Amino acid sequence: MSRAAKIYRNSILAGILTEDDNRNYRFEYNSAYFLNDQCPSVSLTMPKTKKEYLSDYLFPFFFNMLAEGVNRKVQSRQFQISENDHFGLLLATSSKDSIGAIWVEEIKTND
Repeated sequence: MSRAAKIYRNSILAGILTEDDNRNYRFEYNSAYFLNDQCPSVSLTMPKTKKEYLSDYLFPFFFNMLAEGVNRKVQSRQFQISENDHFGLLLATSSKDSIGAIWVEEIKTND
């Protein structure tokens, strides 16, 4: 089952992050965000570009938004998500109340 999330920077839709069935990841900037010169990239490692970013693992920028150690264990138990389900934890814990300019909103599907 693939999963996807809208990525916001300062409440502006910056792009879409997707995890496919094989835990491969894709990030693509939103067209309006890309074309707006006032909107910076979401991270230094993912400069604004028209091309998709592809990875065999969750991009380090998004991975670093996750809790570590005891906090990750608590979140895993609380949300009943495996500690190794990085994308699931990102969806569950990085909503509007996250620290910093970036937040994540799950795209619900009817699958």
